[in-house]
Amino acid sequence: MSSVRKCSRTGCLQPAVATLTYAYSDSTAVVGPLATASEPHSYDLCEEHALRLTAPKGWEVVRHEGSFGEPDHSDDELTALAEAVREAGRSDRPAPPPEPEGASGRRGHLRVLPDPIS
Repeated sequence: MSSVRKCSRTGCLQPAVATLTYAYSDSTAVVGPLATASEPHSYDLCEEHALRLTAPKGWEVVRHEGSFGEPDHSDDELTALAEAVREAGRSDRPAPPPEPEGASGRRGHLRVLPDPIS
């Protein structure tokens, strides 16, 4: 049984035909053809919401030209860009290697403090 994905906008029950993905490092919103699978960091949109989407001031919207339809497996540049943005936003990438013994104990904004009892 095939499940039809719905628009991610609250209260919209229309079927999704496009996928919205943000490239935060480039301040870009990419609206492309519907992704083949639902991703946790992207949003499915119906045609109306895909065409009316606006971005915050200073951001760029890269939008699929033409009408949205059933997803196909085309090799056009916008689809490749949308897939690259989705891949970059995936959270299942391997974790960085642990710090070697004797390291400073500092990671980002957190510090490891010695036990006050010892």
